[in-house]
Amino acid sequence: MHGHSGFTLLEMMIVVALLAIAAMLAAPAFGELLRDTRRAATINTLAHALHSARTAAATSGRAIRLCGTRDERSCSGEFSWGPVLLQRPAGGGDDPALIRLVPLPAGSGAQSVHANRAWIEIAPLAPAATTATLTVCDVRGAAAARALIVSRTGRSRISARSASGTPLSCP
Repeated sequence: MHGHSGFTLLEMMIVVALLAIAAMLAAPAFGELLRDTRRAATINTLAHALHSARTAAATSGRAIRLCGTRDERSCSGEFSWGPVLLQRPAGGGDDPALIRLVPLPAGSGAQSVHANRAWIEIAPLAPAATTATLTVCDVRGAAAARALIVSRTGRSRISARSASGTPLSCP
């Protein structure tokens, strides 16, 4: 008769203890990865909203304003944007084809979006837009902040520094 092969209780307990230690060591890295992913999703949402506003201005022939909103009908006028962005004609008007709400990604509550302007306005014909910097901050502060920098032509770029090359700051 052959003996049964298997694991002893002691061997199983050692494996479980090693897995627990590995999980404890990996948890902070996963938290950091999650925060990086949420920051990237917020930056991408901002960039997409900006590109959408540029397209709306070019196709409609009207200046388009992109801003933060609290009531989902008008710009809040604040330099802190969110939780929803509003795209609408700059001179007013209620053309539903030009009004668009862009919610920031779910789970980004620990993040904030700060701008150096209350809104970004994009002209329809001449390649001109309000220059702006939108900074995304989270619990890690300025060291992990990222900025979406909008040029005069309305193009955007992502940076870990301000448009002037100085470190970003989070209020």
